[in-house]
Amino acid sequence: MRSFPPQNLFPSITKKLKDDSIFSSNANLSIPLCKFYTSKPSLHSSSSQSCRSPISHKLLSYQNRIENQQALNPAHLSAVLSKKNWFFLLRAEYSSSFLNSKSVVSILQRQLDPIHSLKFYIWVFSISHELAKDHSVQRALSDIFWRKGPVVLSVELMKEIRDSGLRISEDILCILIVSWGRLGLAKYANEVFGQIPHLSIRPSTRIYNSVIYALVKANALDLAYLKFQQMASDNCSPDQFTYNALIHGLCRSGIVEEALRLVKKMQNFEPTANVFTYTMLVDGFCNAKKVDEALKVLEMMKNRNVVPNDATFRSLIHGVFRCLKPTTAYEKLSEFLENHSVFHVNACSTMLYCLSKNNMATEAIDFVERMGKKGYILDTATFSLVMACMVKALRLTEACNLFDDFVRKGGKPGFNTYLLLAEHLLKEGKVGESKRYMKKMVSDNILCSIESYNMLIDLFIKAEMREEAEKIFSEMPHMGFSPNLITFNTLISGHSRAGDINMAKNVLKMLLKHGFKPDVFTFSSIIDGLCRAHQLDDAFDCFGEMVEWDVTPNTVTYNILIRSLCAVGDSRRSMKLFLKMKAEGITPDVFSFNALITSFCKMNRIDKAQNLFHSMVRFGVAPDTYTYNAFIKSLCNEKRIDEAKEAVLVMEANGCNANEYSYKCIMDALYQTGCLEEAHELFHHCERGCSSY
Repeated sequence: MRSFPPQNLFPSITKKLKDDSIFSSNANLSIPLCKFYTSKPSLHSSSSQSCRSPISHKLLSYQNRIENQQALNPAHLSAVLSKKNWFFLLRAEYSSSFLNSKSVVSILQRQLDPIHSLKFYIWVFSISHELAKDHSVQRALSDIFWRKGPVVLSVELMKEIRDSGLRISEDILCILIVSWGRLGLAKYANEVFGQIPHLSIRPSTRIYNSVIYALVKANALDLAYLKFQQMASDNCSPDQFTYNALIHGLCRSGIVEEALRLVKKMQNFEPTANVFTYTMLVDGFCNAKKVDEALKVLEMMKNRNVVPNDATFRSLIHGVFRCLKPTTAYEKLSEFLENHSVFHVNACSTMLYCLSKNNMATEAIDFVERMGKKGYILDTATFSLVMACMVKALRLTEACNLFDDFVRKGGKPGFNTYLLLAEHLLKEGKVGESKRYMKKMVSDNILCSIESYNMLIDLFIKAEMREEAEKIFSEMPHMGFSPNLITFNTLISGHSRAGDINMAKNVLKMLLKHGFKPDVFTFSSIIDGLCRAHQLDDAFDCFGEMVEWDVTPNTVTYNILIRSLCAVGDSRRSMKLFLKMKAEGITPDVFSFNALITSFCKMNRIDKAQNLFHSMVRFGVAPDTYTYNAFIKSLCNEKRIDEAKEAVLVMEANGCNANEYSYKCIMDALYQTGCLEEAHELFHHCERGCSSY
């Protein structure tokens, strides 16, 4: 609970305020209850008005409006509101003609000191009750008191308000009390409430509601309950808001049985419990892990003819999934929803949301089928969630069926859903199906941004559909989209990986024609294409051109060249390039080391490879399965089987699981050396799925 400075504050009520003239019995407090002083003092004498130059009312109004707008800035207002006679200065400088709810909210929000916001609101109230009671204005003021507060009713502030001929209204008091509750100042809110007679305000149901709400917010449920019991002594009757505030506090504190008692008490007289009351009760029972009681609340609502809303079902479904195991929660809720007389779309959507978040693809498919028979049609957002869940679980056949059915019923899948399905179909080798959805993305005109075009082109490239990618690329300008550097780089990379260096060069020419500067990705892709086409000299020429274009090679660029040199057996040149890479301050990664280690192992230069391995570890680069397999293969080729076995143990000790290739190398070596029994033993060992040897 938040605290605040003790000096000059309103809470010293029992001591200070009785002696202060603001609250003394002979103070001039003849203003009607809960109203501000609204009479306007004359700002000009008759003689001064008679000396004015003749001027049209329209022009005068225009000039006043311009002056008001010029003066209406935060710094000026702050200076005015910081003075003791702020109220009279505001009345002298401004009129109500330039004010509306939007401008008042803006001025309130731009004040740094919440006290200034309070003063300005008081002035607005004095010139326009209707404007001050506007919901957007009061909501903004409440938010300011909470974010920038606490606003404390000090003796000095109360004196300034009294000297202005005003007093705190019920509206402002309620807003202040709620803000104190939100800030955790339960004690202060309670003390101020105890002294409201000094403000010439009588207790009302509205004020009690504000206090009870504030105390509940500040986790002072005992005090809130005390105020509830006190209402009758002040001739105040509790209403729906009173009960709902208390029920909310009780449910949040886990005292659900008492909350249920209050709900039953409400049923016997006005006000009756509403949907918000029951929703809080459902949430309370779920938080208390009493699922059956939460479901009974829905039956209670049915008997009382209270229709559950979206929030009711959300509280129930999320609550049950919190309390029970996901499978149990699904069984209980699906049975309840099927038997529930009122079919609720949001309940089905919430259920599918929970199933998808818990990766329950089978249950999601089952629920869609069951609810589909009752007429449920997925909305686009829920459909996307369910599709993601099914694709993640590799239920691709069902995902395709659901997708096609959704489109057949008039649904409009989003771009990301199309892309997700096509990508996973491609990864699982279902190229034909993937191509079908990629082409459908184009025919359905769902490409709405340069990013979506780039992602689709990349997917076509991955599917080895370069002609389709080029076709999409050529259609982009006709659809109002200009390709960017990423578009060109994607195409260049695709053509280079396919070994079509001529097409890659053609795209590069277009890139330059469009005014783009090649970046490191562009150069790396071209170099990769040249290496794949066995044009190493041209690749190194391109590498040299990077300096001319002021593009610094990165690890990927060096790795492409090192790998290509190793592939042709030029270990001397590859090692020289590796050392240059380190000298340039570019950090080698596992691929840099693996290319060299594999090359040296193939040349049976294991000592050289081991030196690189130790350098790799010192450099902080973790070896992977490919690193160890290079050593295992080389050792087995030299019939150093015991050392190969030791490499497997070291490999697994360092967190790398030996794979089928690792064991196959050792088994082949054992067969070749005549150790058939040991080879068979290792084979059966691998069949059992044991990784260690």
